Amino acid sequence: MSRTDIAITGIGLVTAAGDGTDPTWQGVLSGASTATRDPRLAGLPVDFSCRVPALGDLRHRMGGRKAWRMGRFVKLAVLAAREAVRDARLDPRTWDGTRVAVVIGCSLGGTWEWEEQHQRLLHQGADRVSPLATVHFLPNIAAGEVSIDLGARGPGLCISTACASGATALVTARDLLAQDACDIAVAGGTEASTSPLTTTSFHRTGALSSRREDVGAASRPFAADRDGFVMAEGAGVLVLERAPDAHARGHRPRALLAGCATTSDAHHPTAQPEGAPGAERALRAALADACLTPRDVDHVNAHGTSTLANDMTEAALITRVLPHHPTVTAAKGVLGHSLGAAGAIEAALTALTIQHGQVPPIANLRTVAPGLGIDCVTARARPQRIRAAVSHSFGFGGHNAVLVLAPA
Repeated sequence: MSRTDIAITGIGLVTAAGDGTDPTWQGVLSGASTATRDPRLAGLPVDFSCRVPALGDLRHRMGGRKAWRMGRFVKLAVLAAREAVRDARLDPRTWDGTRVAVVIGCSLGGTWEWEEQHQRLLHQGADRVSPLATVHFLPNIAAGEVSIDLGARGPGLCISTACASGATALVTARDLLAQDACDIAVAGGTEASTSPLTTTSFHRTGALSSRREDVGAASRPFAADRDGFVMAEGAGVLVLERAPDAHARGHRPRALLAGCATTSDAHHPTAQPEGAPGAERALRAALADACLTPRDVDHVNAHGTSTLANDMTEAALITRVLPHHPTVTAAKGVLGHSLGAAGAIEAALTALTIQHGQVPPIANLRTVAPGLGIDCVTARARPQRIRAAVSHSFGFGGHNAVLVLAPA
């Protein structure tokens, strides 16, 4: 088995476009933004977000009392993981759980719960702080609860590389499979941090759109008049297996994770260095890991945050390393930016793009910013046969992760 011969055999998504992979995929294909006014943010400078729609009776879906011990970001991860395992046609009741790894990325953990408990402490006293507060906060609890839910007793890891967390989790899972530390890896990212303090803190960094007069059009990656991203919640989980193992049990993968790489900028907490050399090293290393050349890449699922600096830097990276104009899409125009979940959600969307031969459009993109020089897909989905695609994820702290996907 080659080191890169890893199959994506299952996908699970819970996003602002819907509860499940199919509604999320259809929502992204439509190019319609999911951003709406958020009553929980009323009175703040940014009072809109991309929220997951109603999920029904979560207490019933989580298994009764277990729902009480889970923060929202944990519940989203468990739901996405369950769907991914079903999609892979695997049964946790019959697998060897000691050979199943769980790797879940998360940037911030339970910020909603943290803020609520802090208010209780301030206004009601220490006796009103929940004894479950700690497990509601900790980012690693998502990986722990997914492991519990699935009976997965192999390696269990939480990855936190800010907005690259979900993608880095997939890199880590791929490496566990390559090292024979597991036979199945359930990996991805989750986030539910559209809380008042978190949203306001990102606003204060200048990262968020302030387009309050038209919130549905706020996120517009690569547009000439972009002004920042929209906070979002969501979860994306993928099941990874060695391709021969998947074929041996008669399951056709959705796509292959052909290569991947991570690097660090070692430059600044929030800004990329001029020319993004760390991101370029990650892209070139991921292609080398996949035994591909830049010319083999037909499509880019961009990080595309809709911020002035990121989009300009990323476009320059694409034109420099991939000058043959592969198609470019960016899901944050539709789904917003789900931070630690984004890289996994976008990896899943890249797999679906390859599988279905449809490149989703970038929402709200009417005029591409002058000088970017990239082939952005706009207005409607574009049919395309894709030989190889890359998905970029870049995070605060200088974290870069690039995934290379190919048809199964």
